[in-house]
Amino acid sequence: MSEVKISAAQVNELRKATGAGMMDCKKALVEAGGDFDKAIDVLRKKGQKVAEKRADRDSSEGAAAVRINADNTVGVAIVLGCETDFVGKNESFLALAGQFADIALNFDNKEDFLAADFGGMTVAEKLVEQTGVVGEKLEINAFERLEAPYVGSYVHINKIGALVGLSEKEETVGKDVAMQVASMGATSLSYKDFDPAFVASETEARIAVIEKDNIELGRLGKTLKNVPQYISMSQLTPEVITQAEEAAKAELKAEGKPEQIWDKILPGKMDRFISDNTTLDQEQCLLDQRFIKDEKVTVEAYVATKNVTVTDFKRVSLG
Repeated sequence: MSEVKISAAQVNELRKATGAGMMDCKKALVEAGGDFDKAIDVLRKKGQKVAEKRADRDSSEGAAAVRINADNTVGVAIVLGCETDFVGKNESFLALAGQFADIALNFDNKEDFLAADFGGMTVAEKLVEQTGVVGEKLEINAFERLEAPYVGSYVHINKIGALVGLSEKEETVGKDVAMQVASMGATSLSYKDFDPAFVASETEARIAVIEKDNIELGRLGKTLKNVPQYISMSQLTPEVITQAEEAAKAELKAEGKPEQIWDKILPGKMDRFISDNTTLDQEQCLLDQRFIKDEKVTVEAYVATKNVTVTDFKRVSLG
């Protein structure tokens, strides 16, 4: 039986539909006897074989993609993972990530998104097919969705995607705070969201690390690190603040500072006390972080000047 003749037009059509290379498309069409749908199945089965072989591979590279709906009230952020940075930077791979994000915008969760239609197959099947095309394990490593009166976004060099929900439309604030989320990696909106047990455990761990460091610093004759009593505003009760103020006044008295000037000095000392004892908030709480565009204010203070509030945020990244 002679080999079926495959035209360049047939190969090109299959290539556009699947993204596979020209030779792979031609071989699939030959194997399928020129039948377009069967050729797609051939490529899909190839993808399944490759996916099975690479199931245990690490897909820590890839691309982050963000999409916002037309009225800026819903946003989605995903990460399409692959094995190497080389593939992750490829234009066709980035385009595929964008196509997946377009579809993801219509779904509330990752499970429904993976079951969604992608040109006659599911998203999950498309991932398998493209695994065969690319030759690397492909999967959706992250899926985050956010709804708010206004959703702002930011993507950092296709590696980090951020969504921010605001109480009302304010484009500049949306982008600024999304950049903050992307660059500073907050995990909570506010210290008020922390579980007390987590704060207690984290306090104990951090103090232990500093005390251990101080042993070595002391041995070397270097300045010791400050050992904080607390690490979050959630621990600074009115009683703790009052005790700190009394301690600051006692210190001023011991230094011989005239009592009539204490009111000018105390605010600075209390600000320092709070700063030294809220390190967890500054690291992990978006609203309590120093604003990257003006470190004199917190993110909460910045958005307050624009008469909006941050309702929520989401962040996705590689790895």
